[in-house]
Amino acid sequence: MQRILIPTDFSENARNAINYGLELFKKTKCIFHIIHINPIPPYSGAGSSVRGTSVLLKETVLTESKKDLKKLLKYIEEHHNNALHSFVSIAKYDFFVDAIKREVEDKKIDLIIMGTKGATGLKKVSMGSNTGDVITKVKCPLLAVPENSTFKTPKELAFPTDFHIAYDIKVLDSLIEMATMNNSVLRVVHISKKGEMLSEEQLSNKEFLHDYLRGIDHSFHSLTGSKLETSIQCFVESRDIDLVAMVAKNLNFFQRILFRPAVEEISYHTDIPFLVLHE
Repeated sequence: MQRILIPTDFSENARNAINYGLELFKKTKCIFHIIHINPIPPYSGAGSSVRGTSVLLKETVLTESKKDLKKLLKYIEEHHNNALHSFVSIAKYDFFVDAIKREVEDKKIDLIIMGTKGATGLKKVSMGSNTGDVITKVKCPLLAVPENSTFKTPKELAFPTDFHIAYDIKVLDSLIEMATMNNSVLRVVHISKKGEMLSEEQLSNKEFLHDYLRGIDHSFHSLTGSKLETSIQCFVESRDIDLVAMVAKNLNFFQRILFRPAVEEISYHTDIPFLVLHE
């Protein structure tokens, strides 16, 4: 049974992530943990009067959260009646990343699904600090679902890599599981500068990857380009890719794809969900 954690703020964006997750795993037995986290204000815990106010605030917001979660579960029941799925709702008053970490450990979560909010007028999505923090600080696979994503069975998965790292079996098993579940083709993409050849270490890692992926339909692709973000986006659009997967350890390599230099907000193609895998 898959154990999936979905944080929600009750927005359309978060609801879209829930809908996507329920469709993606519609043939899989799952327990979905739907969590709403009310963030603790930074000033809490000063004096006794502040603490008293804080306790009252906590009780009030948790009562409201529980009501909203009840409505959300009713919506899910009406729109996604699936005997393979069960649901648990959780209301918390906590620091966001701390609460996610605890739930992942306590409930032995297999995957986190989070919605992402689009940046107006831009051809990319800013995931914002919460999703960015969870990706970098919580060691659990995370599927980021952009607000404009409409569910489509992921038949084509892109896996960008620089071949510089030896692959963790756990990461590859997660990738294979996603591909197998959807009968997907896996496209391994390497982007290099013009005239750059693979080193012996890179060739060895590529060969290992090829051997380990033998059981699933996969192919290797090389792109030459100076701008990683543009190269990946071109590949995604030209191949009609449905989902992009990457290893969190590769975040430095993907900095130009994922992180804006000025503001640490993760950004990528507007409509394509992004699966981040951890070792």
